Amino acid sequence: MRRFDVAIAGATGLVGREIVRALERRHFPVASLHLLHADRAGGQHLFVNHHEVDVKDLSNRSFENIDVALFAANAETSQHFVPAAVKSGARVIDASPAFRLEPWVPLVVPDVNADDLDSHQGIVSSPSCVAAALVTALQPLHTVNRVRRAVVDTYQAVSANGAAAMEELTGQTKLVLEGQNVVPHFYPHQIAFNVLPEIDVFFDNGYSREEWKLVQETRKLLHAEDMAISATCARVPVFVGDSEAVHVELTEPMSVDQARALFAETPGLRLLDDPSVNLYPHPWAAAGHDEVLVGRIRQDASHPRGLVMWVVADNLRKAALNVVQILETMVARELI
Repeated sequence: MRRFDVAIAGATGLVGREIVRALERRHFPVASLHLLHADRAGGQHLFVNHHEVDVKDLSNRSFENIDVALFAANAETSQHFVPAAVKSGARVIDASPAFRLEPWVPLVVPDVNADDLDSHQGIVSSPSCVAAALVTALQPLHTVNRVRRAVVDTYQAVSANGAAAMEELTGQTKLVLEGQNVVPHFYPHQIAFNVLPEIDVFFDNGYSREEWKLVQETRKLLHAEDMAISATCARVPVFVGDSEAVHVELTEPMSVDQARALFAETPGLRLLDDPSVNLYPHPWAAAGHDEVLVGRIRQDASHPRGLVMWVVADNLRKAALNVVQILETMVARELI
């Protein structure tokens, strides 16, 4: 079996660490693993397969003799270093938003649109975790009964913003419980015991960048440029696990039982749907699991062709897993 020289840019971040764990857990054939840090912190190391691996500073020469470079850093880092990785001959899988909407870069969730990988030009983008979870739930419906419109409200965990955001939630929670005043630093308002309908900057049309990214990524992943989508994205005081309330308008009526049957057969989805015994998706249930959870499936009382569902995924694990699944699929298709 061929083994691969792999570099991970942003290896010390939350998603980067999850990518390392996913490679271990799924026994990807690694010949050498190069852990790279974009912030030049120096002196760090991670344990990989019970061995200590030093984390090195990221540079334009980091990708020499590398087969595949996995980027788990911010968009600015990807924009600067991905071209260098491609020039060095590495195949790049980028989890940042830097190249997701470029028409020449495939945006891929392997269970949804793996065939798009065949057109790659050295770079493949992995979508946001909320988009990846959403299309995993929409795709089985869309395949048999085209989704004409979707209204999506997301409730996103603070871990998407990294360790500093998680520390802010921890510290604020403690202060509130002790009856002390909270002064926010990372977020514009207190996040403990609160909900902020603001993720990323706002545009002139009133939508945030996160909301618009969700719309555009969903359309690209499903090859559905004409799908009507509206999104509202909120940050909630949850450490890990993104939740989504999804209202879809289909082309033809579909029963709840039909939808459940489709979800039960869909790779990457796990059906949790029996409210009579309090069985439904929630972040605590999703944390530490690979699957996207779907439940609370019901007819939309406001539309004869509508369905409503509740979708939840471990945001860190889903983001990392999708990168590794792209890698595995590219290897299986001999694209690396």
